[in-house]
Amino acid sequence: MTQTTVPAADASFDFALLQQSAARTGSRNRRALWWLLGLLALLLASVVTLLLYLTNFEAEEATRRRAAEAQWLEQSVQFHFRRLEDDLLVLSRQAVQMGAGVGSSLSGHALDLKAGLLWREPGVILSSGWIGAGQLNDPRVGPERWPIDWDAHPDNAAALALMQSTSQGLRRAAYAGLMLQADGSATDVVWLAVPFFDRGQFAGNYLVAVSLNHALTAVVPGWFKQDHRVQLLTDESNTEIERDSAYRAGLDLPGTDLFVQVALTQAQPTTVPRIFFLVALLFLSGMLVSLYALRRDIIKRQQVQSLLQAQVALRTAMENSVTIGLRAWDLGGNILYVNDAFCRMVGYSAAELIGRTIPFPYWPAEQIDTLQRVHDDILAQGTSGEGVEVQFQHADGHLIDVLIHEAPLNTAAGEQIGWMSSVLDISERKRAQRMAAQQQEKLEASGRLVAVGEVASTLAHELNQPLGALSSFANGLLNRLNDGNIDLAELLPVVARMARLAERAGGIIQRVNAFARKRELSPQRLDMVAFLQRVLVLFDDDSAIVPAWALPDHPVWLDADELLFEHLVNNLVANAQDWAPHGGQRAQVWVGLRLDQGMAVLTVADTGPGVSEEAQATIFNAFVSRKEGGMGMGLAICRSIVEAHHGSIEVSRDPLLGGACFTVKLPLAKPRSSKELP
Repeated sequence: MTQTTVPAADASFDFALLQQSAARTGSRNRRALWWLLGLLALLLASVVTLLLYLTNFEAEEATRRRAAEAQWLEQSVQFHFRRLEDDLLVLSRQAVQMGAGVGSSLSGHALDLKAGLLWREPGVILSSGWIGAGQLNDPRVGPERWPIDWDAHPDNAAALALMQSTSQGLRRAAYAGLMLQADGSATDVVWLAVPFFDRGQFAGNYLVAVSLNHALTAVVPGWFKQDHRVQLLTDESNTEIERDSAYRAGLDLPGTDLFVQVALTQAQPTTVPRIFFLVALLFLSGMLVSLYALRRDIIKRQQVQSLLQAQVALRTAMENSVTIGLRAWDLGGNILYVNDAFCRMVGYSAAELIGRTIPFPYWPAEQIDTLQRVHDDILAQGTSGEGVEVQFQHADGHLIDVLIHEAPLNTAAGEQIGWMSSVLDISERKRAQRMAAQQQEKLEASGRLVAVGEVASTLAHELNQPLGALSSFANGLLNRLNDGNIDLAELLPVVARMARLAERAGGIIQRVNAFARKRELSPQRLDMVAFLQRVLVLFDDDSAIVPAWALPDHPVWLDADELLFEHLVNNLVANAQDWAPHGGQRAQVWVGLRLDQGMAVLTVADTGPGVSEEAQATIFNAFVSRKEGGMGMGLAICRSIVEAHHGSIEVSRDPLLGGACFTVKLPLAKPRSSKELP
């Protein structure tokens, strides 16, 4: 199938009328658009859902992290205080073993003690000492700071007394604090009493005053302090930081209600969820871009599809309207496509032809070999611009003359896959040509029959001369024979000349007869210079205008029928002799011969009135004559003779003599040797 393209001048034509048929697919396109919009809405909902999920996840993660940090901090503080209790228990044992006095401190004797962090950290233990079982209720007996804190505030005394009784009664460590100053303000000091029992008997308490701020400073690592601020609280109601940004951890020191509040100083970003969100957002953005690109591609495809449908509709209409058969076949000779015109031409349906290979069913059986050679030539080089004329056979048996033009059938990549044929039925044209040839043949035969009379009258003077001379020779010979004054030596030349004259007359008659019967010419190699010299001498007569001539000094060779060519020259010179006296100057006839571009040019001019431009177009037609009583066949026969010799004849006005100038151009014969070259 040939490609239909829009001409450059109509490049803006968009097949609007034909594209109306494509509007039926609009509902399908709208459904596709709704699907795309739904997918876009789903993507936007996914983004919003993901954002809400990540926000909630970050909040839950922050809560979980705060709870974990609070638990870690609480366990860390409890661990260090339990370690401090263990350290004090060791010191209590050492005090009992060494018999230390009341209120004495063993810190100097415990240098080799592998104590915990709180015991070793400077500023944490403010005061420490041993109190035996008999001095527990004496406020003046104890470590250095003990009486100061006991006397500073009544609540302190009550708390310290309760601490000692609790440690003794419950047989475990007890705490008291925070210690209050005289004005009632709280300090960061708590007292710790660790009881010691020797063989089940209460031996006393080891007391230490602990600075909680220093203890927290020692317990909380530096990396934790970079992002958090730790504050000591006496109870839950005491808050200076909002709960959204802080959390509390209980110290769990028996006998105290102390808490540690931890506040974030730097927000810890949730990197992984945010990276996940950014990656997801990036992919969703890519999907949005892809949807946009897909939408544009769909629109372009719809436009191209609409245009293609319009072009296919137009091409189909064009194929259905043309009368030229179209056929596509691959390089293996298999038919790929035929149109309706081709099917009507050969009488087979498309289903019967598509897929068939050579020999095709419409090939005449007696011409299969010829058509196979034509097929092979097409595969090798295609067809020329004139095409190939062959015959097909209709399904009903009659033959069809067709003209085939082949064009390569290429793919979009330029690879040839077969040939595209346009097949034109030329049966009527061939029939008309045959009828025209028959009519022309009949017309030429009729013209030749009509021309016989003109030829006979034209050649009469040519036959009169040999016949008259023959008659004169015969009469003279008879007279001398009757007188008996001639011998055999004189008789032989006369008889030989008479025989030549008779032979010449017979040859003229035979040529006229052959011309009238349309027999083939008898061309022979002829030297025009010698021929014209011989013919023109015959016009040297007192009763006629003697022609002047100018001939080359070298031979001019032609392939011509001598007698017909002699008739041509005689007719042209005789015609010039007839018209030369009718001019305004002295009657003259001039004959010339020259060479021009590989042609021999014979010119016959006269001083007559010439031929008008209107008459030049018809002067060589049959039955057209300017002479009174003429049949109008002389110049027509001259043209036939010239054209039979593959030449041309024309008439114009001679610039020197002023009359008619007939110019005959004839092709030169091929030279047989270098001597024949001019």
